[in-house]
Amino acid sequence: MEHNHEHSHLSNVATQTISRLALSLGLTALFVVLEAAAGLFANSLALLTDAAHNLTDVIALGLSWYAVSLTIRPSNSQKTYGYHRAGILVALANSTTLVLISLGVFYEAYQRFMSPPEVKSGVLIVVGIIAVVVNLVTALLVRRGSEHDLNLRSVFIHLMGDVASTVGAVIAGVIMYFTHANWLDPFVSVLIGFLILYNAWGILRETVGILLESAPRDVDMQAMVADIKQVKGVLGVHDLHVWSLAQNLRTMSAHILTDDLPISAGTEIQRQINEVVFHRYHIAHATLQLECVDCDPNLLYCEINEVNHQHVDATPQSR
Repeated sequence: MEHNHEHSHLSNVATQTISRLALSLGLTALFVVLEAAAGLFANSLALLTDAAHNLTDVIALGLSWYAVSLTIRPSNSQKTYGYHRAGILVALANSTTLVLISLGVFYEAYQRFMSPPEVKSGVLIVVGIIAVVVNLVTALLVRRGSEHDLNLRSVFIHLMGDVASTVGAVIAGVIMYFTHANWLDPFVSVLIGFLILYNAWGILRETVGILLESAPRDVDMQAMVADIKQVKGVLGVHDLHVWSLAQNLRTMSAHILTDDLPISAGTEIQRQINEVVFHRYHIAHATLQLECVDCDPNLLYCEINEVNHQHVDATPQSR
């Protein structure tokens, strides 16, 4: 009953998230059309850059909406872990797209630095102010849960990057209105490009780490081993693996050395270890294999290649 209640709660949260993403998607798509038209009319690279960034936000919001929809699907015989990695793949796609956009912005800004065109600063200011409002509203719609979900965080950073960039565009527009310093338009675009690139790099690094099944950066493996050894009955730990299915879903597996104990005693040891890793390291799913001390332990971190070579060497060769 407790498990069913938790699953129902998560489904309700996901449903609310899907609704907020859909609303953000509609608002952002509508504004992209307006901002692109204004950028062409005002001959403003800053507005066109922000419109392009907003277009990637539309794609990002659409992919995130789909990924959240997938995560509430139950696991099955083909997807035994469910669809939790869908959000990570979306975050990877979002961050990669942002890197490519940044490079395009830098190239176009260079061309305009060489020959700054005339910019209609009044249009830039008005549309920029509207952009700040729209981006801020959509960012706040997806903020809830983004601190624990890399998929939502990638979208939230997209949108907050837009807020910062449009504020910069408005400031540049005001200065150009009084000084006619049209070089400020590509200059602001470069700043926007670096902001996009910085945010994209943080998401890209974390998604790659998860896809490579690296241990979470805030998990001290040696401290974890020491904590597990503090559990009564634990004599050693080896073949330890800790990884993330998603940013907020961690799992681990380990071989635990004990005395030759009855199953009931071993179950209590497993329960206590699960409590330790859950409360101290936020690991919700742990697979523990108990072994008596007479077993020959391997390395703390299992070398899979070495085990695989041993298996191949032991396999009879066909003639």
